[in-house]
Amino acid sequence: MREITILSGKGGAGKTTVAAAIASLAGNAIFCDNDVDAADLHLILNPEIKEEYRFDSGTIAQIDPGVCTNCGLCAEYCRFDAIHYDPSGQLYINPFQCEGCRLCERICPVQAITSHTNTNNSWYISDTRFGTLVHAKMGPGEENSGKLVTCIREKAKQLATEKGADFIISDGSPGIGCPVIASVTGTDVVLLVIEPSLTGIHDAERLYKLVRSFNITTFALINKFDINEEITEQAESFLKTNDIPLVGKIPFDTKFVESMVEGKTIFEYTPGSDLCKIFEKAWRIMS
Repeated sequence: MREITILSGKGGAGKTTVAAAIASLAGNAIFCDNDVDAADLHLILNPEIKEEYRFDSGTIAQIDPGVCTNCGLCAEYCRFDAIHYDPSGQLYINPFQCEGCRLCERICPVQAITSHTNTNNSWYISDTRFGTLVHAKMGPGEENSGKLVTCIREKAKQLATEKGADFIISDGSPGIGCPVIASVTGTDVVLLVIEPSLTGIHDAERLYKLVRSFNITTFALINKFDINEEITEQAESFLKTNDIPLVGKIPFDTKFVESMVEGKTIFEYTPGSDLCKIFEKAWRIMS
């Protein structure tokens, strides 16, 4: 069993489009959407949810206005500026700013503050036309995205072992943050999707520096290479300097947008096209 994780240094590079195309090629595989903060692979794979689980992402504090004396001690000591007065003069805690440290709960002289587990997140095991998909949904501003990625990756590996899958195909988050670190830890292969723009090159370099620190086999694919051939040459130079195999260059084509609108992969929308052949060649190299 081999896990291939698809990453990009920035959003909009085409990472999920690539992941969906690979879904058409992978055969006996388990799929995992590690982009838990903004999951979108399900928009193409159209999963049928079979199992749903809650995910605890820390604690959130609340003030009981019937007990609170509005002494202001909690607001004074909150390092995250999460406690404020409302227009009526009552203290309240902004759940989007609260980090769940529970200091306010401990120092409240009248015990008006309590903390509860935040369960505004879920993860799922679903069936798709290509196989099993493990994916998740986080609420806005929620924390512990890296922990959630680890959770669903572990489940994907368990299912892959049980089903005797040949591959785990993981669609990661853009950037280099916690969910990306959780995505690359222990993976076998990273496919780096690069957009030929100044920010695309810059962010790809940052991402590769992270991936290299884990000593992971890395391949690259340049998406929309013909929108800026000068920067595409810079990208190819970067890849050559770092001995990163370039498995394909995909031209800009509105058929990708059209296929996503239809909820299809490029193989389902334009079977046998030159676009499909590029992905087939890339897959042969990586697998």
